[in-house]
Formats: sequence, C-alpha cells, structure tokens
Amino acid sequence: MDQNTKRSIILDHYSNPRNRGLIEDDTYIKADTNNESCIDEIHLMVKIDNNKIVDARFDGEACAICTSSTSIMIDTLIGKTIEEAIEIYKNFNQMLNEEEYDEELLEQAVAYDDIYKQPNRKKCALLPWWGFEKVMKEYGIK
Repeated sequence: MDQNTKRSIILDHYSNPRNRGLIEDDTYIKADTNNESCIDEIHLMVKIDNNKIVDARFDGEACAICTSSTSIMIDTLIGKTIEEAIEIYKNFNQMLNEEEYDEELLEQAVAYDDIYKQPNRKKCALLPWWGFEKVMKEYGIK
C-alpha cells in the first residue's frame, strides 16, 4: 500500500470515525484504555453473540492516530469470530513490532505498517487494541 493511500485511510477514519458514540446496553462488554503520556483515552464497548463480534462502539478523546486506529479496528473486527479477531490482533501487534505478519488479515489496519518508525506514535495506534484485549479477557479469553 502506498503512502498516499495509507494517509487517506487514516485521515478518513479520523475525520469520519465509524461507530463513534457509546450506547446504554448491558449486553456489551466495556473496556477503558488511556495513554498516561498524552490525552488519548478510549472507551470501548463490544457486543459478542455466538462467538462472533456483532457490534462495537467507542468514544473518548484521542489524537488522529489513536482515533483512526480505533475506527479501523472496529471496522475490521465487526463480523469476525473471536478466533479470527484474536488472530488479527496478534498480527497487528506483530506488524507494529516489526515481526512477520499476514498483511491480508489486517485489511485497512495495514495502513500503520510503518508506525514503528515513530516510536512515540506506536502506543497511539495500539491503545484501542489494548482495549480489545481487555474485552477478550472479560469475555473469558486469556
């Protein structure tokens, strides 16, 4: 994916974040994450039905990287089984840690494939995924 496409994807998800806005519904698993070194704070809620992510929402105050990463993560995970979602999560982490990963699994999240070049931004991109990890723990996956 070329730099202009990556930039376009990130800016689109920052300017028009998908599934932004929390709702009152106790069937969702909720998780909060924040970055102590900046303003990023994400409130995530995920609905799982029959071992499948059927919906996810978020809110909070965050930078462009964190907001767009959250929106892209949600877009990528909705409709996936828990097993598929965990595999995507692992591959995202591997990508940000400059390890081997499956680009096709990541869909639009591959736009962050060179974020490791800016170590201070890596945490911004990972923050929503850490929220997803908390949701998985709450769901019973270690």
